[in-house]
Amino acid sequence: QVQLVESGGGLVQAGGSLRLSCAASGGTFSSYVMGWFRQAPGKERELLARVSWRGLTTYYADSVKGRFTITRDNAKNAVYLQMNSLKPEDTAVYYCAARAGYYSTSVSPNLYDYWGQGTQVTVSS
Repeated sequence: QVQLVESGGGLVQAGGSLRLSCAASGGTFSSYVMGWFRQAPGKERELLARVSWRGLTTYYADSVKGRFTITRDNAKNAVYLQMNSLKPEDTAVYYCAARAGYYSTSVSPNLYDYWGQGTQVTVSS
């Protein structure tokens, strides 16, 4: 069983940057596909970025492509989301998630086995 803890959220002005971190414990981190999701009030949970076991393959949603970067450090059992050029519409609770098994191209959150508690990101205009 994997435990995930996000950090790095906060309040930032539009155009600013934040770096989210997700620390994993309790499992073999390098065996999990990792994803970053977000959920705004009244909206569905949305996959933003995904990274394969060794970090060689990534996926980005169109809404964040070119602005966000996902990386992982298996030696530190951590995954990161660098967020640049933030917009007010990026305001949401951000979650990291871990998926055991094959690298699926699905964007469904239902494929992920473990979730962090979330961290709030608020972007002011």
